[in-house]
Amino acid sequence: MNTPIITRRAMLATAAILPGAARANNLDKARRAGELLVATELHFAPFDYTENGRQTGLNSELFAVVSEVLGFRIRFQDLPWPGVLPGLEAGRFDLVAGPATITRARMERYRFTAPIANATVALLKRSNDTTLNRPEDINGKTVGCAQATAQLAQLQAYISRLGLTTQVREYQSFSEAYADLATGRVVAVANSLPNLAYVAQQRRGAFSVISPPFGAALYFGYLGRKDADTAPLIDAIDGVIDTMRTDGRLAALQTKWFGQAFEVPARVVEANA
Repeated sequence: MNTPIITRRAMLATAAILPGAARANNLDKARRAGELLVATELHFAPFDYTENGRQTGLNSELFAVVSEVLGFRIRFQDLPWPGVLPGLEAGRFDLVAGPATITRARMERYRFTAPIANATVALLKRSNDTTLNRPEDINGKTVGCAQATAQLAQLQAYISRLGLTTQVREYQSFSEAYADLATGRVVAVANSLPNLAYVAQQRRGAFSVISPPFGAALYFGYLGRKDADTAPLIDAIDGVIDTMRTDGRLAALQTKWFGQAFEVPARVVEANA
């Protein structure tokens, strides 16, 4: 009896329809391709920004460890923040390294990594502005924030809750908001505490943070699509972050880039906003 010849194409087609057949997930694809495409915004210091034409910040250093441990190169794609999450949903990349504030609404839609930093929202002002001493002093004034951000949502909720008459000016990036703060077009900028602490440190004497922060206790994380293909990738990245948190490397990165370390939980099970 002659044995039928089965082509490689036919074998692959058969395997694809067999129950339990192996299917490459995003972690496997990254390892086979040798790289992972990650979206970010290079106007979000100290997490991600450019200096002398080169990407720098906490993200690039943390992902260098991810690259070494998981065995593939990280290729960053710089996008304006309003286009990042729609691009993720459209499948143009598999991970967002903004990072993003972990909120209830986002947790319903995306899968977050283990948190990497505190994300509680505060206000930055010009140091010589004596009219702003507490967050509620923004009443009747104009405050800046970046479009489509959790920080903007926190600012708007705070204004509504206190019944303030504050005007909010929205920007494509926080860099633009800080520029308008310096020139007096806005009296303050709302952003997460680590970002503001970094800006105040860089512009010592020009800017200062208003205490206390006004937002709910929140955290930053990286995120991907909430599907079976993405889960192994985020599980693997979680393992890297967990190791860095327990051996002190995450705290060391926070101290380097924020001027202080923040305690973060191993996982955010339920967000505070």
